[in-house]
Amino acid sequence: MAERAFNFETQTVMLNSGHEIPLNGIGTYSLLEEECENALTEAMSRGGRLIDTAFMYHNEESVGAAVRKSGIPRDELFVTTKLYPNQFNDPEAAIDEALKKLNIEYIDLMLLHHPGDGDVAAYQAMEQAVKQGKIRSIGLSNWYIKELKEFLPQVETTPALVQNEIHPYYQDDEVIEYIHSLGIVVQGWYPLGGRGHTRELLGDETIVKIAEKHKKSAAQVILRWNLQKGVIVIPGSSDPDHIQENTELYDFELTKEEMKQINALDRHEKHDWY
Repeated sequence: MAERAFNFETQTVMLNSGHEIPLNGIGTYSLLEEECENALTEAMSRGGRLIDTAFMYHNEESVGAAVRKSGIPRDELFVTTKLYPNQFNDPEAAIDEALKKLNIEYIDLMLLHHPGDGDVAAYQAMEQAVKQGKIRSIGLSNWYIKELKEFLPQVETTPALVQNEIHPYYQDDEVIEYIHSLGIVVQGWYPLGGRGHTRELLGDETIVKIAEKHKKSAAQVILRWNLQKGVIVIPGSSDPDHIQENTELYDFELTKEEMKQINALDRHEKHDWY
């Protein structure tokens, strides 16, 4: 098994579950109620088809409402949500709660938000939910090499996707390579550095120079760098201009030298505790 190839023409990648996922989407962390609905409506109207939410974001109802109101056929959208460790003691009820809140027929991808007591049993409940048609694909978030080596022998289904913090200041190449070697797709959260760090990353001299050369924004260069590394991106925003900008990633390509220059920016600097 090896890295699953990104298709830049269809802007999707085939998961090991047999379902396709878009290469870029919108994250909804910190977006609530009307702001969340409006942001998703903007994203979907601009071609966005991948939406990332979670129990702990407290916005699954708003995500579901935006999806239902969009008028876009359900099978053209891809919705991810996550179970938090405080739900692992009754995962079957947690899965049903997510389905009820979202109210969108099925969940495209459900992840365990991060390791915790009962995570194996929670994953096994997700495996059952796939068999029942409630969920199409399952995976993990914030699992690294050590955690994966301990976890995977205890479950039947290889995760379709692992979602971790990845950006130019925290590149985690060894982890990405390991996940890819298992035939698992990698998705990056905080692709633009995360709260309190975005301004510095977008102002990085190396990235700005590359952006000027391509007549693109620094954000677009960073997101494209992720895609060329085989990492799906889900930047969050409620700003219509930024939402649009974050979709325009397929009309340019970074050279090997430019990729090398951004790779050299790695500080091993994690911006969240997960």
